[in-house]
Amino acid sequence: MKTNRRCRALLAVSLNLMALLFSTTAFITTHWCEGTQRVPKPSCGKDKKTNCLNYSGNETANETNQNVVHYSWETGDDRFLFRYFHTGIWYSCEENINAAGEKCRSFIDLAPASEKGVLWLSVVSEVLYIMLLVVGFSLMCLELFHSSSVIDGLKLNAFAAVFTVLSGLLGMVAHMMYTQVFQVTVSLGPEDWRPHSWDYGWSFCLAWGSFTCCMAASVTTLNSYTKTVIEFRHKRKIFEQGFREEQNFLDQEAIKYFRERAEEERAEAGDLRLQCLHSCSPNRKMCAISCIYFLAKRASDSSFSRRETWESDLLTLRY
Repeated sequence: MKTNRRCRALLAVSLNLMALLFSTTAFITTHWCEGTQRVPKPSCGKDKKTNCLNYSGNETANETNQNVVHYSWETGDDRFLFRYFHTGIWYSCEENINAAGEKCRSFIDLAPASEKGVLWLSVVSEVLYIMLLVVGFSLMCLELFHSSSVIDGLKLNAFAAVFTVLSGLLGMVAHMMYTQVFQVTVSLGPEDWRPHSWDYGWSFCLAWGSFTCCMAASVTTLNSYTKTVIEFRHKRKIFEQGFREEQNFLDQEAIKYFRERAEEERAEAGDLRLQCLHSCSPNRKMCAISCIYFLAKRASDSSFSRRETWESDLLTLRY
Protein backbone atom coordinates (compact mmCIF):
# COMPACT_ATOMS: atom_id res chain seq x y z
CA MET A 1 0.00 0.00 0.00
CA LYS A 2 2.75 2.45 0.94
CA THR A 3 4.69 1.68 -2.25
CA ASN A 4 1.62 2.21 -4.42
CA ARG A 5 0.85 5.53 -2.70
CA ARG A 6 4.43 6.69 -3.23
CA CYS A 7 4.36 5.73 -6.92
CA ARG A 8 1.09 7.61 -7.46
CA ALA A 9 2.45 10.65 -5.61
CA LEU A 10 5.65 10.58 -7.69
CA LEU A 11 3.61 10.41 -10.91
CA ALA A 12 1.47 13.37 -9.83
CA VAL A 13 4.57 15.42 -8.97
CA SER A 14 6.13 14.64 -12.36
CA LEU A 15 2.98 15.64 -14.26
CA ASN A 16 2.65 18.84 -12.25
CA LEU A 17 6.28 19.74 -12.91
CA MET A 18 5.80 19.19 -16.65
CA ALA A 19 2.69 21.37 -16.59
CA LEU A 20 4.60 24.11 -14.76
CA LEU A 21 7.53 24.04 -17.21
CA PHE A 22 5.26 23.99 -20.29
CA SER A 23 3.06 26.85 -19.05
CA THR A 24 6.03 29.05 -18.09
CA THR A 25 7.72 28.45 -21.44
CA ALA A 26 4.53 29.23 -23.36
CA PHE A 27 3.92 32.38 -21.31
CA ILE A 28 7.31 33.97 -22.07
CA THR A 29 7.66 32.90 -25.73
CA THR A 30 6.15 34.46 -28.88
CA HIS A 31 5.13 31.44 -30.95
CA TRP A 32 1.48 31.04 -30.00
CA CYS A 33 0.49 31.88 -33.58
CA GLU A 34 2.68 32.18 -36.65
CA GLY A 35 2.25 32.68 -40.39
CA THR A 36 2.94 35.14 -43.19
CA GLN A 37 2.01 38.76 -43.84
CA ARG A 38 1.49 40.21 -47.31
CA VAL A 39 3.46 43.47 -47.70
CA PRO A 40 4.45 45.49 -50.81
CA LYS A 41 7.96 45.03 -52.08
CA PRO A 42 10.28 47.95 -51.42
CA SER A 43 12.02 49.78 -54.24
CA CYS A 44 15.39 48.50 -55.31
CA GLY A 45 18.38 50.57 -54.35
CA LYS A 46 22.11 50.41 -53.86
CA ASP A 47 21.86 48.25 -50.78
CA LYS A 48 18.92 46.12 -51.86
CA LYS A 49 18.88 44.29 -55.16
CA THR A 50 16.61 41.30 -54.45
CA ASN A 51 12.99 41.04 -53.36
CA CYS A 52 12.36 44.59 -54.53
CA LEU A 53 10.68 46.47 -57.37
CA ASN A 54 12.98 47.42 -60.25
CA TYR A 55 11.38 50.23 -62.28
CA SER A 56 12.24 50.17 -66.03
CA GLY A 57 15.39 48.18 -65.30
CA ASN A 58 17.07 51.25 -63.79
CA GLU A 59 18.04 50.76 -60.19
CA THR A 60 18.80 54.44 -59.53
CA ALA A 61 16.06 56.03 -61.53
CA ASN A 62 13.92 56.70 -58.52
CA GLU A 63 16.81 58.39 -56.77
CA THR A 64 18.03 60.64 -59.63
CA ASN A 65 14.78 62.13 -60.82
CA GLN A 66 11.67 62.24 -58.71
CA ASN A 67 9.51 63.75 -61.49
CA VAL A 68 9.98 60.89 -63.94
CA VAL A 69 7.19 58.33 -64.11
CA HIS A 70 8.51 54.82 -63.57
CA TYR A 71 6.94 51.59 -64.64
CA SER A 72 7.16 48.04 -63.27
CA TRP A 73 6.18 44.95 -65.19
CA GLU A 74 5.49 42.94 -62.03
CA THR A 75 1.79 42.33 -61.38
CA GLY A 76 -0.38 40.43 -58.93
CA ASP A 77 1.36 38.70 -56.07
CA ASP A 78 4.74 39.41 -57.66
CA ARG A 79 4.50 42.94 -56.32
CA PHE A 80 4.24 41.70 -52.72
CA LEU A 81 6.44 39.95 -50.20
CA PHE A 82 5.22 37.31 -47.75
CA ARG A 83 7.19 37.87 -44.60
CA TYR A 84 7.16 35.48 -41.67
CA PHE A 85 5.73 36.57 -38.32
CA HIS A 86 5.06 34.97 -34.92
CA THR A 87 2.98 36.25 -32.04
CA GLY A 88 2.78 35.56 -28.32
CA ILE A 89 0.93 36.99 -25.36
CA TRP A 90 3.27 39.95 -24.99
CA TYR A 91 4.89 40.62 -28.37
CA SER A 92 4.38 40.13 -32.10
CA CYS A 93 7.57 39.81 -34.14
CA GLU A 94 7.90 39.90 -37.92
CA GLU A 95 10.72 39.57 -40.38
CA ASN A 96 12.50 42.80 -41.26
CA ILE A 97 12.52 43.08 -45.05
CA ASN A 98 14.87 46.05 -45.12
CA ALA A 99 17.54 44.62 -42.84
CA ALA A 100 18.56 41.43 -41.11
CA GLY A 101 16.75 40.20 -38.03
CA GLU A 102 13.25 40.82 -36.74
CA LYS A 103 11.30 43.74 -35.40
CA CYS A 104 8.82 43.29 -32.57
CA ARG A 105 5.95 45.34 -31.20
CA SER A 106 3.58 44.90 -28.31
CA PHE A 107 0.64 42.64 -29.07
CA ILE A 108 -1.41 44.50 -26.47
CA ASP A 109 -1.06 47.65 -28.60
CA LEU A 110 -2.06 45.73 -31.73
CA ALA A 111 -5.27 44.34 -30.22
CA PRO A 112 -8.49 46.31 -30.86
CA ALA A 113 -9.68 48.54 -28.04
CA SER A 114 -12.75 46.36 -27.51
CA GLU A 115 -10.55 43.32 -26.82
CA LYS A 116 -7.89 44.83 -24.57
CA GLY A 117 -9.88 44.04 -21.42
CA VAL A 118 -10.25 40.39 -22.45
CA LEU A 119 -6.54 40.23 -23.26
CA TRP A 120 -5.61 41.57 -19.80
CA LEU A 121 -7.95 39.03 -18.20
CA SER A 122 -6.14 36.36 -20.18
CA VAL A 123 -2.77 37.61 -18.90
CA VAL A 124 -3.98 37.68 -15.28
CA SER A 125 -5.45 34.18 -15.64
CA GLU A 126 -2.17 32.89 -17.02
CA VAL A 127 -0.25 34.36 -14.06
CA LEU A 128 -2.71 32.84 -11.55
CA TYR A 129 -2.51 29.54 -13.43
CA ILE A 130 1.26 29.41 -13.00
CA MET A 131 1.09 30.50 -9.34
CA LEU A 132 -1.46 27.80 -8.45
CA LEU A 133 0.66 25.24 -10.25
CA VAL A 134 3.60 26.26 -8.05
CA VAL A 135 1.45 25.93 -4.90
CA GLY A 136 0.16 22.51 -5.98
CA PHE A 137 3.67 21.34 -6.83
CA SER A 138 4.97 22.47 -3.41
CA LEU A 139 2.17 20.64 -1.57
CA MET A 140 2.79 17.48 -3.57
CA CYS A 141 6.51 17.61 -2.75
CA LEU A 142 5.71 18.06 0.95
CA GLU A 143 3.35 15.11 0.83
CA LEU A 144 5.94 12.98 -0.96
CA PHE A 145 9.08 13.77 1.05
CA HIS A 146 8.12 15.36 4.39
CA SER A 147 4.77 13.93 5.52
CA SER A 148 5.21 12.45 9.00
CA SER A 149 1.98 10.45 9.06
CA VAL A 150 -0.61 9.10 6.67
CA ILE A 151 -3.26 11.54 7.92
CA ASP A 152 -1.01 14.55 7.26
CA GLY A 153 -0.22 13.13 3.84
CA LEU A 154 -3.92 12.82 3.04
CA LYS A 155 -4.55 16.43 4.05
CA LEU A 156 -1.71 17.68 1.84
CA ASN A 157 -2.95 15.44 -0.95
CA ALA A 158 -6.44 16.89 -0.79
CA PHE A 159 -5.22 20.52 -0.81
CA ALA A 160 -2.82 19.79 -3.69
CA ALA A 161 -5.66 18.27 -5.73
CA VAL A 162 -7.89 21.30 -5.13
CA PHE A 163 -5.18 23.82 -6.13
CA THR A 164 -4.26 21.79 -9.20
CA VAL A 165 -7.87 21.55 -10.42
CA LEU A 166 -8.36 25.30 -9.94
CA SER A 167 -5.14 26.06 -11.83
CA GLY A 168 -6.24 23.82 -14.70
CA LEU A 169 -9.58 25.63 -15.00
CA LEU A 170 -7.86 29.03 -14.99
CA GLY A 171 -5.39 27.87 -17.62
CA MET A 172 -8.16 26.63 -19.90
CA VAL A 173 -10.04 29.94 -19.62
CA ALA A 174 -6.85 31.95 -20.27
CA HIS A 175 -5.97 29.98 -23.41
CA MET A 176 -9.49 30.33 -24.81
CA MET A 177 -9.59 34.09 -24.16
CA TYR A 178 -6.23 34.63 -25.89
CA THR A 179 -7.38 32.62 -28.90
CA GLN A 180 -10.49 34.78 -29.17
CA VAL A 181 -8.49 38.01 -28.92
CA PHE A 182 -6.05 36.88 -31.61
CA GLN A 183 -8.80 35.93 -34.04
CA VAL A 184 -10.48 39.31 -33.58
CA THR A 185 -7.12 41.08 -34.05
CA VAL A 186 -6.59 39.21 -37.32
CA SER A 187 -9.80 40.78 -38.64
CA LEU A 188 -9.73 44.21 -36.99
CA GLY A 189 -6.04 44.80 -36.32
CA PRO A 190 -3.77 47.30 -38.09
CA GLU A 191 -3.55 46.99 -41.86
CA ASP A 192 0.22 46.60 -41.86
CA TRP A 193 -0.02 43.69 -39.42
CA ARG A 194 -2.96 41.59 -40.57
CA PRO A 195 -1.78 38.09 -41.52
CA HIS A 196 -2.24 36.67 -44.99
CA SER A 197 -2.18 33.13 -43.56
CA TRP A 198 -1.57 31.86 -40.05
CA ASP A 199 -1.68 28.80 -37.85
CA TYR A 200 -1.05 27.91 -34.21
CA GLY A 201 2.59 27.56 -33.16
CA TRP A 202 4.52 25.40 -30.73
CA SER A 203 3.94 27.78 -27.80
CA PHE A 204 0.20 27.25 -28.23
CA CYS A 205 0.76 23.49 -28.24
CA LEU A 206 2.87 23.78 -25.08
CA ALA A 207 0.12 25.78 -23.39
CA TRP A 208 -2.54 23.14 -24.03
CA GLY A 209 -0.05 20.39 -23.23
CA SER A 210 0.47 22.10 -19.89
CA PHE A 211 -3.28 22.08 -19.30
CA THR A 212 -3.42 18.37 -20.13
CA CYS A 213 -0.59 17.53 -17.73
CA CYS A 214 -2.19 19.69 -15.05
CA MET A 215 -5.53 17.89 -15.24
CA ALA A 216 -3.77 14.51 -15.35
CA ALA A 217 -1.86 15.46 -12.18
CA SER A 218 -5.08 16.52 -10.44
CA VAL A 219 -6.85 13.30 -11.42
CA THR A 220 -3.88 11.24 -10.20
CA THR A 221 -3.82 13.12 -6.89
CA LEU A 222 -7.57 12.72 -6.36
CA ASN A 223 -7.30 9.04 -7.25
CA SER A 224 -4.50 8.57 -4.71
CA TYR A 225 -6.51 10.38 -2.02
CA THR A 226 -9.72 8.43 -2.73
CA LYS A 227 -7.99 5.06 -2.91
CA THR A 228 -6.14 5.66 0.36
CA VAL A 229 -9.36 6.69 2.14
CA ILE A 230 -11.20 3.62 0.82
CA GLU A 231 -8.38 1.33 1.95
CA PHE A 232 -8.42 2.84 5.42
CA ARG A 233 -12.19 2.49 5.69
CA HIS A 234 -12.00 -1.14 4.58
CA LYS A 235 -9.31 -1.93 7.15
CA ARG A 236 -11.27 -0.12 9.85
CA LYS A 237 -14.38 -2.12 8.99
CA ILE A 238 -12.45 -5.39 9.20
CA PHE A 239 -10.93 -4.35 12.54
CA GLU A 240 -14.30 -3.37 14.01
CA GLN A 241 -15.87 -6.61 12.82
CA GLY A 242 -13.06 -8.67 14.38
CA PHE A 243 -13.26 -6.66 17.61
CA ARG A 244 -17.03 -7.18 17.77
CA GLU A 245 -16.67 -10.93 17.29
CA GLU A 246 -13.96 -11.07 19.95
CA GLN A 247 -16.13 -9.04 22.32
CA ASN A 248 -19.07 -11.39 21.77
CA PHE A 249 -16.82 -14.37 22.46
CA LEU A 250 -15.56 -12.77 25.69
CA ASP A 251 -19.11 -11.96 26.78
CA GLN A 252 -20.20 -15.54 26.24
CA GLU A 253 -17.20 -16.82 28.21
CA ALA A 254 -17.96 -14.40 31.07
CA ILE A 255 -21.62 -15.43 31.17
CA LYS A 256 -20.66 -19.08 31.21
CA TYR A 257 -18.13 -18.47 33.99
CA PHE A 258 -20.56 -16.59 36.24
CA ARG A 259 -23.31 -19.13 35.59
CA GLU A 260 -21.06 -22.00 36.62
CA ARG A 261 -19.88 -20.00 39.64
CA ALA A 262 -23.48 -19.38 40.74
CA GLU A 263 -24.34 -23.05 40.37
CA GLU A 264 -21.28 -24.01 42.46
CA GLU A 265 -22.24 -21.54 45.19
CA ARG A 266 -25.83 -22.81 45.26
CA ALA A 267 -24.62 -26.40 45.51
CA GLU A 268 -22.19 -25.48 48.30
CA ALA A 269 -24.91 -23.59 50.20
CA GLY A 270 -27.24 -26.60 49.92
CA ASP A 271 -24.57 -28.91 51.30
CA LEU A 272 -23.91 -26.60 54.24
CA ARG A 273 -27.62 -26.36 55.00
CA LEU A 274 -27.97 -30.11 55.05
CA GLN A 275 -24.92 -30.48 57.28
CA CYS A 276 -26.28 -27.86 59.68
CA LEU A 277 -29.71 -29.45 59.91
CA HIS A 278 -28.28 -32.95 60.43
CA SER A 279 -26.12 -31.68 63.27
CA CYS A 280 -29.17 -30.25 65.13
CA SER A 281 -31.44 -32.21 67.42
CA PRO A 282 -35.02 -32.60 66.22
CA ASN A 283 -36.32 -31.23 69.53
CA ARG A 284 -34.25 -28.05 69.43
CA LYS A 285 -35.90 -25.43 67.18
CA MET A 286 -33.28 -22.87 68.24
CA CYS A 287 -30.63 -24.85 66.40
CA ALA A 288 -32.56 -24.68 63.14
CA ILE A 289 -33.02 -20.93 63.53
CA SER A 290 -29.32 -20.49 64.18
CA CYS A 291 -28.52 -22.51 61.05
CA ILE A 292 -30.69 -20.23 58.93
CA TYR A 293 -29.09 -17.12 60.51
CA PHE A 294 -25.53 -18.27 59.90
CA LEU A 295 -26.30 -19.40 56.34
CA ALA A 296 -27.90 -16.03 55.54
CA LYS A 297 -24.92 -14.18 57.03
CA ARG A 298 -22.51 -16.29 55.00
CA ALA A 299 -24.40 -15.56 51.79
CA SER A 300 -24.35 -11.79 52.42
CA ASP A 301 -20.81 -11.48 53.80
CA SER A 302 -17.96 -12.70 51.59
CA SER A 303 -15.51 -12.68 54.50
CA PHE A 304 -17.76 -15.02 56.46
CA SER A 305 -16.58 -18.16 54.72
CA ARG A 306 -14.46 -20.08 57.17
CA ARG A 307 -16.26 -23.18 58.33
CA GLU A 308 -14.53 -23.42 61.70
CA THR A 309 -15.82 -20.04 62.90
CA TRP A 310 -19.52 -20.52 62.29
CA GLU A 311 -19.41 -24.13 63.44
CA SER A 312 -18.02 -23.05 66.86
CA ASP A 313 -20.62 -20.30 67.18
CA LEU A 314 -23.34 -22.77 66.20
CA LEU A 315 -22.24 -25.20 68.87
CA THR A 316 -22.34 -22.37 71.46
CA LEU A 317 -25.96 -21.55 70.60
CA ARG A 318 -26.89 -25.22 70.48
CA TYR A 319 -25.66 -26.09 73.97
